[in-house]
Amino acid sequence: QVQLVESGGGSVQAGGSLKLSCAASGDPGSIRCMAWFRQTPGTGPEGVAAINSLGTPMYANSVKGRFTISRENAKNTLNLQMNSLKPEDTAMYYCAASTYCSDTYWDRLGWYNYWGQGTQVTVSS
Repeated sequence: QVQLVESGGGSVQAGGSLKLSCAASGDPGSIRCMAWFRQTPGTGPEGVAAINSLGTPMYANSVKGRFTISRENAKNTLNLQMNSLKPEDTAMYYCAASTYCSDTYWDRLGWYNYWGQGTQVTVSS
């Protein structure tokens, strides 16, 4: 089993930056891919970014060039640096981990075995 705990959410004005972190515990050695998803009320989760065990990042088109995903294997931590934030980035952000990897289907919910509780990001205009 793997437990995931997110941190770093908050409120920021448009154009600002936030850094989210996700700490993995339990059996982090079993994790292959990790990702960030986000969800707004009334919509389904949207894949934001993912990173595989080799450190290869994958991004949704909506965040390319603004967000950077990184992984600190020694600390069992996943990070998401979010720059040039827009009001449409407002959402609950969730960390996800998988014992499998797919560079093609990284944004599919079903790939992920473990989920965190989420951290809220609010961007005001």
